[in-house]
Amino acid sequence: MSFHHPVNVEYLLASRVHRYQGRPGQPEVVIDEGSDRLEIVAYKGVRDDRYFGKAAHADALVTLMAVEALEMVAAELDVQMCSPLAARRNVMLRGAPILELIGRQFALDCRPSGGDLVTLDGRRKAAPCGWMDEILGPGAQPLLRGRGGLRCVPTRSGALTLGLAILHSEFELDRTMAGLKATRKLG
Repeated sequence: MSFHHPVNVEYLLASRVHRYQGRPGQPEVVIDEGSDRLEIVAYKGVRDDRYFGKAAHADALVTLMAVEALEMVAAELDVQMCSPLAARRNVMLRGAPILELIGRQFALDCRPSGGDLVTLDGRRKAAPCGWMDEILGPGAQPLLRGRGGLRCVPTRSGALTLGLAILHSEFELDRTMAGLKATRKLG
């Protein structure tokens, strides 16, 4: 891959169980603690995640999101930002317009921070759920539409780690677009 983009892996999460219970207005929410390291298994997903190896989630085994998206929504709602782990995404990146990766193959290289190089196939947008209105603030769900994350299939196994990483792609990415809605037509 000919383009190399420095990014930061800020949060990693393997969700062993579904954590949002109850009804809107009366939520029962438990935010999992993040991890320093996630083991990614090709065509199976995140080891120890509740969706690991599940056929129903075959095209959504790993979910990435730009932490800037949550920051922008919190600013637009004029609320304090919740923990990015509340978004329930496996990998929270800073400095990557990840929705530009839909329909494309790319690699996340965490070797600079002690991890591995993991290749991913960007499949589709991740839609924000209604719980975002409870967790972040009323109106968060519609504001996150179009920037709620990217569902991926890992094609090469390895460990992702917190810290500096290099995103390898076949095209130039514009870091200033991180957290914004995708700029190219998505098919």
